[in-house]
Amino acid sequence: MNELFSNRISGVAPSFIREILKVAMDPEIISFAGGLPNRDLFPVQALQKATNDLFNEDGKDILQYSSTEGYLPLREMIAADYKRKGLQISVDEILITNGSQQGLDLLGKVLLNEGDQVLIEEPGYLGAIQAFEVYSAVFNSVPVHQDGMDIDALKETLKTSNAKLMYTVPNFQNPSGISYTDENRRAVADCLLNKKILLIEDNPYGDLRFSGEEKQSFKALLPDQTILLGSFSKTVVPSFRLGWITAPKALMDKLVIAKQAGDLHTNYFCQRVLHRFLQDNDLQAHIKKIIAVYGHQKQVMENAIKRCFPEQVSYINPEGGMFLWVTLPEGMSATELFDKALKYKVAFVPGDPFYVEKRGLNTLRLNFSSVDPDIIEEGIKRLGKVLHELLDN
Repeated sequence: MNELFSNRISGVAPSFIREILKVAMDPEIISFAGGLPNRDLFPVQALQKATNDLFNEDGKDILQYSSTEGYLPLREMIAADYKRKGLQISVDEILITNGSQQGLDLLGKVLLNEGDQVLIEEPGYLGAIQAFEVYSAVFNSVPVHQDGMDIDALKETLKTSNAKLMYTVPNFQNPSGISYTDENRRAVADCLLNKKILLIEDNPYGDLRFSGEEKQSFKALLPDQTILLGSFSKTVVPSFRLGWITAPKALMDKLVIAKQAGDLHTNYFCQRVLHRFLQDNDLQAHIKKIIAVYGHQKQVMENAIKRCFPEQVSYINPEGGMFLWVTLPEGMSATELFDKALKYKVAFVPGDPFYVEKRGLNTLRLNFSSVDPDIIEEGIKRLGKVLHELLDN
């Protein structure tokens, strides 16, 4: 059978995180591994009402085929939200996708040939690495730090890179949780200005801010070179798999063709249910509830780390999002820690999968959004015990 597989898929490994999540399905395991929203915050009753109302009023039409671009009133809502945030995005520049992950796949399909270069954050989002790896991209990694992208490293990379794309998660980055400062964003934009490169600003966590002030979008700094990805998975529900991509018309035309070939259109029924939910409910009020819960869970995890982890362990304190990024003492392997932690029924994601080439790293990602406070306390306590044992040996 192997000889029948394409070269494209043969070199792509399965998602490390998805494999970890299979292990974490054990009900005895406390899992900080997934990037999962808290299911207790899903607006179940409001979505049920929206669904019932739609069936009663428009039952036949909501079960029909639809346009590739997506339900127009939903795209109008997205455009209006961008306007509220100071960005002028036309509905014709918005394509509804099967999660923002499909946006990455479509961009790879439309823009990347085998061997084309892509600039990516280090550490970077595993889903983007995997999506572009399918199209045989060559990755140029640029380190990120507390304030954003390493500008000196970016300048050096651009001297030799012929990258078509640069992928960023500038707000509460996955996995590190850092946010680019406005100064850093301007510096990145200056480096890319008028170059033949498109910047992808993926923003799944941007509305989940606990502290600090909202930062400027790259779309305002590089209007002709910035592609925006968005998602309702973190603010409403993930199972609908509804996201979107914004792009200039010339690129949008190609993205629409690629989507037509791939799936005709995104789930129309879910688009209609979501639109009705947004029409009848205050999304910003709902997001405030999410922020309050996640902010508390983050604080619980942070306090537990201070109490239970060795003092040699450090972490990045994010202003929002869903993750804490932890750095272990030099020379300690997070993968080794993971193997030992499973024996104590606790799981997380070691840092290795978020890097293109580096292995045996001393970094790891902890998710706090999907775990109740008392479980967070117990899980961090278990991890702390394993860490102390490793250091004592």
